Amino acid sequence: MRKTPIKRDLLIIQTSITLTSILNLIPHFFMDSLKGPSLFYSFFLALLLCSNAVQASQNYEDALAKSILFFQGQRSGRLPLSQSQNLRWRSASGLGDGSQARVNLVGGYYDAGDNVKFNFPMAYTTTMLSWSALENSKRLGPQLENVRVAIRWATDYLIKCATATPGVLYVGVGDPNVDHKCWERPEDMDTVRTVYSVSRNKPGSDVAAETAAALAAASLVFRKVDSAYSKLLLRTAKSVFQFAAQYRGSYSDSLGSAVCPFYCSYSGYKDELLWGAAWLLRATKDVSYRNFIDSLGAHGSTDIFSWDDKLAGARVLLARGSLVANDKSYEPFKQQAQDFMCRILPNSPYSTTQYTRGGLMFKLPDNNLQYVASITNLLTTYAKYMQSAKSTFNCGNILVTPNTLINLARKQVDYILGDNPMRMSYMVGYGTNFPKRIHHRGSSLPSKTTHPQSFGCEGGFQPFYYTSNPNPNILVGAIVGGPNNNDFYPDERTDYSHSEPATYINGAIIGPLAFLSGR
Repeated sequence: MRKTPIKRDLLIIQTSITLTSILNLIPHFFMDSLKGPSLFYSFFLALLLCSNAVQASQNYEDALAKSILFFQGQRSGRLPLSQSQNLRWRSASGLGDGSQARVNLVGGYYDAGDNVKFNFPMAYTTTMLSWSALENSKRLGPQLENVRVAIRWATDYLIKCATATPGVLYVGVGDPNVDHKCWERPEDMDTVRTVYSVSRNKPGSDVAAETAAALAAASLVFRKVDSAYSKLLLRTAKSVFQFAAQYRGSYSDSLGSAVCPFYCSYSGYKDELLWGAAWLLRATKDVSYRNFIDSLGAHGSTDIFSWDDKLAGARVLLARGSLVANDKSYEPFKQQAQDFMCRILPNSPYSTTQYTRGGLMFKLPDNNLQYVASITNLLTTYAKYMQSAKSTFNCGNILVTPNTLINLARKQVDYILGDNPMRMSYMVGYGTNFPKRIHHRGSSLPSKTTHPQSFGCEGGFQPFYYTSNPNPNILVGAIVGGPNNNDFYPDERTDYSHSEPATYINGAIIGPLAFLSGR
């Protein structure tokens, strides 16, 4: 991995792969050839054959529709029989969720390729879906209603978690340590569906504040189309945020191995308090939330945005007050948002972000596309705010315009959709060459329609997990973790760091896809 980012002029980002760039990849694939020469030669030949191909523009509308459809494959609970459940290989699951605590926690989403409901990333996914809907309502066109359906599937569940027991916030269902020892369909789960919660004695300011953010953001999405539901969402958001602010502590400390190392709150909880307060400020315009934000003292620099670290997202959201509402008191947040952008842009003298030879933003080796998707969402959102204010800024001697951010966002989206050295779409079902062996239980096992009998906890490993056969069920729209820092993707089910899809990748990419579709 390089220690310094590639510098390039964002205004002339290349969208085609040259023979030279392909030849630069030879050393990496030659090392792989020591393990299997045939793989090297066949792969290199495939690259050469397509090196001179003219790259057609991506179909953002198609990718957008599929990225939303993905959420139907992640649903937990009783599934609808109507057209709102198009992935027919899925069926009802988790119908007893919550019974261990004598509450109803049916519904919500499985986070990724397993059968666990982790509320921390689920709430973040919901917040990002709502933000995308708010900023791109016109561009979404007919897909706006589908996004609302996806949001509501999560918020109905989150409301249950927040209101089922006074003084308690339920934050997950399913023991991940037990679940991960099984390879079975969600419809067949026979593991104990352990219920996890936080309370005043076991605080979880991070997961509670993120839940508040999700509910507050969603309240804005439904404000004009379902005022009663919007009010319920906002009322619940206020209550959950008060709980988060009053009883401070990390849910990682309270719940231990139930959430770590899976979704530890590595960044602490101050960023979620900032994020939650920012969303409640936008939803209510209540000055008390602004006062809370000012008293929080969350001033550190950052170059990442994810389900764990919300600082950058909160600052972009708050910068809207300066750029869109022209309120000078929000100027510090605009400066912080610009500092973040300068750390992301590859030609900025302050950049701390690495890029692969193929042009992909590369933050961390595990599930890198989650960071790409989330940061790209901030690029298009902030570009929109800048366009509103007819604003520019500088990273040192580099002038940054809205188009600078949009060009980088487009480069990242296009890479995900197939403009990359592998010539592979990292969105399942988009294009002709996409991952066929994703790390996903429901996708990799025959559906109940074709195989009514249960496989049991461990019965799916040998015939379906370890096989090189493609998954029998196509999880349309799923975006996998993506290639490594050498732009290489092996398409192996066992390589979960690269082949596992996740709700928070799709939740973040929908905004940029809608923005680029140009509706």
